[in-house]
Amino acid sequence: MAEDHRLFSSRPHEHVRYEERPARDERSELVHGLHNVWITLDNEKQLNAYTNDAIRGVIAAIDRASNDRRCVAIVLTGAGDKAFCTGGNTAELATLYERRPLEFRQHLKLFGQMITAVLRAEKPVINRVNGLRIAGGQELGLACDFSITADTARFGQAGVKHGSAPDGGSTDLLDLYVGVGRSLESCALCEPWSAHMALRLNLVNELVPVLRRGDRFVANPLVETQRMTDECGRLVYGEWKTGAAAAAARAELKECTTDLKPLDAAVERWCAKLLATFPDCLMKTIESIRKKKLARWELERDTNRAWLAGNMMTEARAGFRAFHFGPKEQRHIDYAELRRRLAEGLPWDDAMFTAIWPAGVPLED
Repeated sequence: MAEDHRLFSSRPHEHVRYEERPARDERSELVHGLHNVWITLDNEKQLNAYTNDAIRGVIAAIDRASNDRRCVAIVLTGAGDKAFCTGGNTAELATLYERRPLEFRQHLKLFGQMITAVLRAEKPVINRVNGLRIAGGQELGLACDFSITADTARFGQAGVKHGSAPDGGSTDLLDLYVGVGRSLESCALCEPWSAHMALRLNLVNELVPVLRRGDRFVANPLVETQRMTDECGRLVYGEWKTGAAAAAARAELKECTTDLKPLDAAVERWCAKLLATFPDCLMKTIESIRKKKLARWELERDTNRAWLAGNMMTEARAGFRAFHFGPKEQRHIDYAELRRRLAEGLPWDDAMFTAIWPAGVPLED
């Protein structure tokens, strides 16, 4: 049976929560008759990966908030303290869409409508980054107007490691934030940035410590948080610690608990700042700046969708299936073997997939 890719469905939208929270002014006092809308991806067990129904739910929620005259701002976030969003649901990607490019193209149309909905929201959109912002989650966050992050979050892509390309927004929008060189680094190498690095690169607006050790909050011990330089004079603020320093940091991390209350307070402060403006002037300003992102997004969206769909016959099938069915310790293909076989002109047949997959990945479900 074909998957339901209609924008509006009679089924309830799963894994999305819609909540109206009372607005506060800059003195933290409640403002009667106004609220902020919190839209939460609620799929914590799968690190808030989105299903088709979740995509529909986000679009519907943004439309509802956009038409709510009492809404000051939209806060887009994820459930729990591990992830904002890690992109598409791997079970869907590995089983529903492999070797079905037309079906995947319809899924990508739905995903694209979600990105467009954020870029065209009629309220300011704040991304509350409570954990991993990876792959499609990074692209969803890039579409938002502001990003407030816990300092335990990670930002990055996964596409070229798992058989895809970050053409759902990152290849269009990321360089507008961090420049071409850093954008290529993230999209091509898939090495995640710390929240501190994201702040350093102007990817986020504010960083908030959320790790509690005893009665005080401490900075993420896994990251170099002092503005120091290495032996070559390079700034290392925001870099991941390595070696013995990383081992000591992991031990320190075990003594900490996560408390997201400071992150919530920071988000509320940003909502209060937005409240203290003329609403039409605010949205005209935001929409004028959004135009640069929208122009990039709309220029490449459909051609990217066509390429990504066709790729489900080859590299995407190899990568998504390896990640979903492979053992935890090895979810990548054998990249060298793939390149050797392609260099010999061998086809993408069953022998190719079997040779590059980790042991135990089935050819069929």
